[in-house]
Amino acid sequence: FIFTEEKLGQAEKTELDAHLENLLCRAESTKQNTERILKQTEVLLQPNPNVRIEEFLYEKLEKKVPSRMNNHETLGQSMIESGNEFGPGTAYGNALIKCGETEKQIGGAEREFIQSAAVNFLTPFRNFLEGDYKTILKERKLLQVKRLDLDAAKTRLKKARVGDARAVAEQDLRMSQSEFDRQAEITRLLLEGVSSTHAHHLRCLNDFVEAQTIYYAQSYQYMVDLQKQLGSFPSTFSSNNNQSAGCSGGASISVPTIAVSASLPSPSAGRGSTGFSELRSSSGSRKARVLYDYDAAGSSELSLLADEVIMVSSVPGMDSDWLMGERGSQKGKVPITYLELLN
Repeated sequence: FIFTEEKLGQAEKTELDAHLENLLCRAESTKQNTERILKQTEVLLQPNPNVRIEEFLYEKLEKKVPSRMNNHETLGQSMIESGNEFGPGTAYGNALIKCGETEKQIGGAEREFIQSAAVNFLTPFRNFLEGDYKTILKERKLLQVKRLDLDAAKTRLKKARVGDARAVAEQDLRMSQSEFDRQAEITRLLLEGVSSTHAHHLRCLNDFVEAQTIYYAQSYQYMVDLQKQLGSFPSTFSSNNNQSAGCSGGASISVPTIAVSASLPSPSAGRGSTGFSELRSSSGSRKARVLYDYDAAGSSELSLLADEVIMVSSVPGMDSDWLMGERGSQKGKVPITYLELLN
């Protein structure tokens, strides 16, 4: 009744102090923005809305979400199966298997990132919305009730004419004022706790960024390593007219090279480029350790196995990216990007 009279402008309305009003506005803004960030983070971590709904239902039913491969892992598995079908001994089959293994590694890194983000970022945001903010909302509603009680007591005092009735009304007003002030203080303390929530969410944001950094750094390194392994494939394909003509009408296939930032480790760092220059300018030979597996594209090349040691030498007129490799009685060209010279 009092609330209706207030709406009609017939009853006095007790105003909240400006500080409490500001705290209420900040809490409401925090709630709305937390909901928005939470929703968009969920979309980032799981773009498929049907899967998100399924995971939500499993969570509400307190059941374990069935394990499923993510997109990277599914692509990787398809590549590996196709590579095995074409034959691991063929250049294309071997490349598919290597790409598939890398995609599965990225899928594993993505899985770890999602798990970290869920625990260290999404969960604290949900806890605020489902815990702290609901408590604030409850006390805020109770404050509204106490304010209406106080307004009703003020109205009764104004209408009281007889001495005894006025004394009772004054007593009711004092009690209502005391209860309102007490509830306002409780609400204020809870609302001021939103500052701690902001500080906590800032730490969670830092954890989220760190998890993203690790995920992207791992993915980048996996792709750099894969690119090293596939580094000689363009020249292989361009020299094989039958393969290239079948796919692109005679045009050579090229694989773009990713530019590496100066702040990140260079794929060629520590390979002893000075040693290769000295080797090419001399007529001698050196021992070299093989860094990655390499499948020979033709009879003029030598296949390599990671970590084996071979002898390498320079041949006049040979491309600067290649050396002549020897393993026992076997001999053939080898790419220097797959080698590390030994002292």
